[in-house]
Amino acid sequence: MNKKKLLLLLSVALLLVGFFAFDLGQYLSLAFFKAQQARIDAYYQAQPLRTVGIYFAIYVAVTGLSLPGAAIMTLAAGAIFDLFWGTVIVSFASTIGATLAFLASRFLLRDAVQARFGDKLKAINAGIEKDGAFYLFILRLVPAFPFFVINLVMGLTPIRTTTFGWVSQLGMLAGTLVYVDAGTQIARIDSAAGILSPGIIASFVLLGLFPLLAKRLAEYAKARKVLRRFSRPKRFDRNLVVIGAGSAGLVAAYIAVAVKARVTLIEKHKMGGDCLNTGCVPSKALLRSAKFLSHIKRAKELGFRGAHADFDFAEIMQRVQRIVRTVEPHDSSERYTSLGVECIQGEARIISPYTVHVNGRTLTTRGIVIAAGGRPFAPSIPGLAEAGYLTSDTVWELRRLPARLAVLGGGPIGCELAQAFARFGSRVTQIGPRLLPREDPEIGAMIKERFESEGIDVRLGHKAAECRIINGQKTLICKREENGEEVAIEFDAVLVAVGRIANTEGYGLEELGITLTPSRTIETNAYLQTRYPNVYACGDVAGPYQFTHTASHQAWYAAVNALFGRFKKFRADYSVIPWATFTDPEVARVGLNEQDARAQGIPYEVTTYQLADLDRAIAEEEAHGLVKVLTAPGKDRISPLVNGNAPTPPKRCCASLNAITGGDGARRLRPARHEGVRERPKNGTRLVRNRSADYSLLFSVLEP
Repeated sequence: MNKKKLLLLLSVALLLVGFFAFDLGQYLSLAFFKAQQARIDAYYQAQPLRTVGIYFAIYVAVTGLSLPGAAIMTLAAGAIFDLFWGTVIVSFASTIGATLAFLASRFLLRDAVQARFGDKLKAINAGIEKDGAFYLFILRLVPAFPFFVINLVMGLTPIRTTTFGWVSQLGMLAGTLVYVDAGTQIARIDSAAGILSPGIIASFVLLGLFPLLAKRLAEYAKARKVLRRFSRPKRFDRNLVVIGAGSAGLVAAYIAVAVKARVTLIEKHKMGGDCLNTGCVPSKALLRSAKFLSHIKRAKELGFRGAHADFDFAEIMQRVQRIVRTVEPHDSSERYTSLGVECIQGEARIISPYTVHVNGRTLTTRGIVIAAGGRPFAPSIPGLAEAGYLTSDTVWELRRLPARLAVLGGGPIGCELAQAFARFGSRVTQIGPRLLPREDPEIGAMIKERFESEGIDVRLGHKAAECRIINGQKTLICKREENGEEVAIEFDAVLVAVGRIANTEGYGLEELGITLTPSRTIETNAYLQTRYPNVYACGDVAGPYQFTHTASHQAWYAAVNALFGRFKKFRADYSVIPWATFTDPEVARVGLNEQDARAQGIPYEVTTYQLADLDRAIAEEEAHGLVKVLTAPGKDRISPLVNGNAPTPPKRCCASLNAITGGDGARRLRPARHEGVRERPKNGTRLVRNRSADYSLLFSVLEP
């Protein structure tokens, strides 16, 4: 503690000790004032300005030091100065005193409290920064909350001093009026508690509820303001129109029809979206065939003299399409029509928040859910378009295996397909800054080691600069990031897997002025609303996660809020988002990892269990990888932690952890020591003992 803080703390402590040691509180009692009222009135008549000055200074000192007696002094103001001047004097004195207490709390305590509990206070701080004035106003209106406590607690938050001052003065005005008015009739009052009759308390409660009602009215007025330029239909043909029949759109439509809403689902291409047609289903079918082939190549490890598999890549890709066709009926328009959803194939265009145009028809609707998905992003590399390139959308059209495949990007899509094509026999070169950049560095390093052992040429720290034809060969010119040196990589096909962008063009967003984020997704609030209160967005088009299961998760909130938001709205919950990359070994994660925790300033401890120590993994020749668990310092219970919040673990969190830990999602870890990295917790074997699936998994599990 620095000298200034120490001096202030000692001064406040001495004043408080003196107040109680000399029993100065007796002079701030109602009995004392009544006994001295005649003398005080006479002094006021003789020295009005001095009386006001003395009273003002004492009131500021009492409230600034959070001493008992402010209520009695407010009564005295009414008795001495009458209602008008008493209210004016007390209003300013109480505000100044409260602000001094606020500043003292901020100066002495805020840094220490934020340093110790900052991770747990992030949500509170964010709420205060956004709506602090509103919350403070409500607290000031309701006398159930002691004002001195509000002063001290608010000093620990990021609310501005000027905001605290004017809101406090405004919020305390009603209570000040009640007390000062009561003071004008002080002869009838025996104690400060006598002022708060049931009627007065009910009035204060109503005052406290007024801001909440005002907020709802303000939201209604804001909604009417943005919607007023659009003509609201006298009647609606349907309750909901969903644009896009991918994972998010299908779930939104399913939820709507399940509650007997009239819903229309519009898809311009194929039902099922990316997951069914170009993403999850075909990629996992391809990976399954590639993994089988890798096991054939490892026959000697498993005790066989040899094994061989003949295959035709065209037949492999035909199998992939057969799998897609097998799954297709689950997402088909026939199925959803049978459920009661009106399915339309065509290009939707949002004309207004109430109307959608498709195939020459104009549909009127109470709500709209935009689930238009995303598409692969292709960077502007000179010569790339001329050379021709594949993406995760078009790679499924291949029927001939590329002899040399260049893969741009080290994310999940790039890594999964790079390994699959290498196992089929392509000479794969993978180019990017690092592998799996959203995972911890050592996870990417382990995948890199595995890739290189399978013959993949991994070029990290390289950036594609240009495509050329050199001596009749397609050549990718890359530059090393460390020194700018050019590297030439010949290829027969190039797969661009550097990310995806949201589909936000061509269906009316621009005309309606629906805003986008810097990452080009639709900007939504916590309830997944766009700028129009009855237009929602979910899935890849909204972000922030581009996962099929997250799109489905968001779709619940979007659909329910769109249908029932007038009565109750639900904030989208991202407290526990699991995901997996289906390389071999797989990489699975729930919640934050180390680099996320460091970026958010969240302290943590790491417990690591190497699967090389697991007998089942050894028996299956899959003794590689690890389980990593992050916990709060000094604690050993796994629980969700996002942006510093640690709520009670939801059931789906435990379900995800059960899948990883073999049935004990909330099992306690009891490591032998609390250090930065603990290699073997006492029950580390039990942590994964019961798992009966593939032990070649490489987990990055973070639940501080």
